[in-house]
Amino acid sequence: MMKTDIEAIVTLLEELANELKSLDLWQTQIPTTTELASSAPFCCDTLTFEQWLQFIFIPKIMQMIKLRQPLPTKIGLSPMAEQVYKHLVDNTKPLLNVIHKIDQVMTGQGN
Repeated sequence: MMKTDIEAIVTLLEELANELKSLDLWQTQIPTTTELASSAPFCCDTLTFEQWLQFIFIPKIMQMIKLRQPLPTKIGLSPMAEQVYKHLVDNTKPLLNVIHKIDQVMTGQGN
């Protein structure tokens, strides 16, 4: 992954955090150890999608960048996000757009 891709991903992760905050979806309370111990995809049995984004996805990708580890290239957050927020499409459109851009950049399909 090129440096510009990494910079784009960091920028998009910051945008993701800002969108979650603007929708009052940013959490102030850290999930419990039990909630974080889920083995289900997106921890959907113990966390809300926005909790998963905030406490698992964003920190993990940032850690991988910091440690210069290869980032996942087969990723698709958009389908889950669209399912979770289908009842709030108008309000969450900017959030969904950022998630879609993350998918594109991380899979190498971003411009």
